[in-house]
Amino acid sequence: MDVMFLVLVFFIYCIFDMTVHKGMKVDLPNAAGADEKGERIVITILPDDTMQFNGEPMTEAAIVEKIADLNRVKMNFPVLISGDRKSTLGTGIELLSKLKAAGVEKASFQVTGP
Repeated sequence: MDVMFLVLVFFIYCIFDMTVHKGMKVDLPNAAGADEKGERIVITILPDDTMQFNGEPMTEAAIVEKIADLNRVKMNFPVLISGDRKSTLGTGIELLSKLKAAGVEKASFQVTGP
């Protein structure tokens, strides 16, 4: 019985560990930041400055429009911008500005901790 319980706990832990990130692997910058939990939207900026919305390739305009539509139906999820270290800073700043103009209240950049 104890062994079955430990196996169950192991599988539950693995499932939670696998569902943390939505998107592809990017080389995040190092900085101190808060660990966010729960449902959120992940926008990935790849090294060539192309973007993905929860792992699905999209243009910047389409991403902003989709998030504005979600905000209209009162689904104000926090937005996490996951920018690769090799992407340009201007792309992330412009995206953040457009998200704020679309009514996003919680937007932050994903970083790796020290």
